[in-house]
Amino acid sequence: MADQIEGRNPVLEALRAGHEITKIYIQKNETPSGPLREILGLAERQRIPLHPVDLPALNRMAQTRNHQGIIAVAAQWKYATLEQILERAAAKGEPPFLLFLDGVEDPQNLGSIIRTAEAAGVHGIIIPERRSAGLSGAVSRASAGAIEYVPVARVTNLTKTVEELKKAGIWFTGAEMDGKVEFQKADLTGPMGLVMGGEGKGISRLLAEHCDQIVRLPMWGRINSLNVAVATGIVLYEVRRQRAERQ
Repeated sequence: MADQIEGRNPVLEALRAGHEITKIYIQKNETPSGPLREILGLAERQRIPLHPVDLPALNRMAQTRNHQGIIAVAAQWKYATLEQILERAAAKGEPPFLLFLDGVEDPQNLGSIIRTAEAAGVHGIIIPERRSAGLSGAVSRASAGAIEYVPVARVTNLTKTVEELKKAGIWFTGAEMDGKVEFQKADLTGPMGLVMGGEGKGISRLLAEHCDQIVRLPMWGRINSLNVAVATGIVLYEVRRQRAERQ
């Protein structure tokens, strides 16, 4: 089956990463500058057909709100395995840095999280098969192309996966409003699995019970919670900061 990649940066990163693309629709009479110039050059070298179309046609084809004058028809994204994610960490000579997302259902949130995870050096993301957004054109757009560089594994049961990885020496930290320790004061170094809950639901009870520690993000304002993508980004960078200090 095919999917759509929309927007200049997502299409450019897909081309750079070697994502299988069958054809690209571009807006007629568009001046090839910046990312678009590189897209056209890569498409030519990879022998991908280009189809100039007018703006109304692109608007009808688009699945996201901002296609920026370009839509690529591409193969669906492939999910990684846990083994591939762990091998990626080993190849870099780093202790595993994994992100578990328990029920993030909004593609915009998932894409934003993937973008931040790539920047923070996460080795891989694990999502459940049910009650979760999957890899799609909307997620690609929200990730600004980072979807091409962060392996995502989809598993049947997050709790059982955590149990298996704990046997391999990975320490799991969940983030919840009622966590006992502020996240900056917790030890977030070593082989690490960060567990974040979905929109408005948090981490499921059973999965939280399997975490080695539960941390919280302190709140000083009147709003008592953060968007999951924002909260995930804050904790990911604290993990990265602590890792850098221990090197």
